[in-house]
Amino acid sequence: MANCGLDIMADHGLLDVERLKQIHEIADMYSYAPVKAALNFGFLTRNDYVHFLEIENYALINVREEEIDDYYISQCDIQHINSYLYLPLRKTEEGKLLVAAADPFDEKLLSSLEIKFQMEIKMVATSDLDITWLGHKLRGEFYVKEAVFSLMKKDPSSSGLITFTQEQLVFIFAGMAITIILAVVFFVQTVIIINLLSSLFFLFAILFKLYLALKGSMSELEDMVSKEDIANVDESTLPVYTILLPVFREDKLIRKLIWNLRSLDYPKAKLDVKLLIEEVDDKTLNAVRVLDFPANFEVIVVPFHMPQTKPKACNYGLFFSRGELLTIYDAEDVPDSNQLKKVVCQFRKLPDNFVVLQGALNYFNKTENLLTKMFTLEYSYWFDYMLTGLETLDIPIPLGGTSNHFKLGRLVELGAWDPFNVTEDADLGVRVYAKQYKVGVVNSTTFEEANNEPFNWIRQRSRWIKGYMQTYLVHMRNPALLVRKVGWAGFFGFNFFIGGTSFTFLTYPVLLAFFILYLIFHFSGIKQLFPDWVLYFSTFNFIAGNVLMIYINMLAVFKRKFYELILYAMVNPLYWLMHSIAAYKGLWQLITKPFYWEKTNHGLSKQSSATSAAGAAH
Repeated sequence: MANCGLDIMADHGLLDVERLKQIHEIADMYSYAPVKAALNFGFLTRNDYVHFLEIENYALINVREEEIDDYYISQCDIQHINSYLYLPLRKTEEGKLLVAAADPFDEKLLSSLEIKFQMEIKMVATSDLDITWLGHKLRGEFYVKEAVFSLMKKDPSSSGLITFTQEQLVFIFAGMAITIILAVVFFVQTVIIINLLSSLFFLFAILFKLYLALKGSMSELEDMVSKEDIANVDESTLPVYTILLPVFREDKLIRKLIWNLRSLDYPKAKLDVKLLIEEVDDKTLNAVRVLDFPANFEVIVVPFHMPQTKPKACNYGLFFSRGELLTIYDAEDVPDSNQLKKVVCQFRKLPDNFVVLQGALNYFNKTENLLTKMFTLEYSYWFDYMLTGLETLDIPIPLGGTSNHFKLGRLVELGAWDPFNVTEDADLGVRVYAKQYKVGVVNSTTFEEANNEPFNWIRQRSRWIKGYMQTYLVHMRNPALLVRKVGWAGFFGFNFFIGGTSFTFLTYPVLLAFFILYLIFHFSGIKQLFPDWVLYFSTFNFIAGNVLMIYINMLAVFKRKFYELILYAMVNPLYWLMHSIAAYKGLWQLITKPFYWEKTNHGLSKQSSATSAAGAAH
């Protein structure tokens, strides 16, 4: 006996009986309508299902254009609407309640709605995506407000809503005033001292990075999880794994994203994949609508609310996540096929206080042009050596934007991501340590698309550096408290790694300009500011810092055997000038529009992610 549209499809031979059984099992497991399980777990295309409805004389209505009675929709929770794909519209002239549903044959849904509303129900068919869009828009207000303000309410000292506290402003302006007064009274001496301090910090910040890289290279990330461990995993014991896919205007990458996810070696029924689409992003929603092959993800529409940022979207997605573990991938990401199983195995071997594992990120288009080569060198030393060095020294690890794998319960306990921080991942990594938890590093790579266009690169990098500045300001509101939370090693590591990164990019062009002006033009005024002993000291620091960064970039090639890139490390001083441009842009935006999320365009590379990533995998 048919209880839903899929049963009728099976009766007509339009759906395989074995697949129907799997669909019902998944629907029961997730408390979903069968049609939702079929569409979201890749058993059925939307086009095939619409064709079936037309055969059964159910033409889809455009629910976005229908008149809706707020009284009936207010009786429904978005969680229930999202799971069973229906929307009560209005009372008909016959006294029935008109309900738009993705499956107008669903007898279980019909019965539950008749009990709920105590009236006869008339079902009409509409697109599941339109129900999702309208349901979240009309009933998602509570959840989106929680996504924006939850951390601020739980832990206001960790929220980036306030960029500069009153105490920080007093400290900054007092420091500027004292510096100006000293410069007026003792101009030469003040400039010399500022120059010496800046060049010393510049050198120490780079020496610290070198130390981290060497510590990381010593361990060479000995793999905690062997191939045998992964091969011996009993798939019946694997937990449900939530994957968040926050996208914005990524309609051109949807097909590629689906194929990348299909390569994951994990039971399909245990993959809870959420494609997070902004309410205003009809382009991406329509790209999903016209897919001509099955896709294994559920669309979650994030209601409009400022700030319109990735962390806000991820926080909203948490309310609909059903996994024990959770990770984030970007639209262009190509993760190692065994990454999820490896994370499960590693979590099972680690102590309970490890709540997140960071995978390595690298690029599939590493040889496309000079910029992608430099970007690849940077990511290689960052993820292959520095993060491992931080883990070895038990210093807070700034998480990457993707491929960080969380215990979902602990993530919620931590307050999830800060929607007002534009590098929410780095901020969360520090909060993990501040709450006495640990971040681990998993030896698995996700390949991304390196920016191959300079202006696009600067937009992305300025956001990252601005976010590092935000993170530094948030966690340095009370330095003594930070020391108590993360210890002296963590405190100095945080200052040199998070604070020092932005500072070195900001000071680099200033030191370079003074140095060049003195050497080339021999201005007498500059010579007063650069007595010989100061010149020798600053020159040594400046040259040593650049040489060390070139060495770190050269070191980056060895783990992945990217030997063809080693000579490009010599270009690092010019690459740092690009960072400086981005840093000053980020500083300006920190003051003028701190929460603005500058969009990075993806899909610009002409190189294939599949072939490049496969060749680079280790």
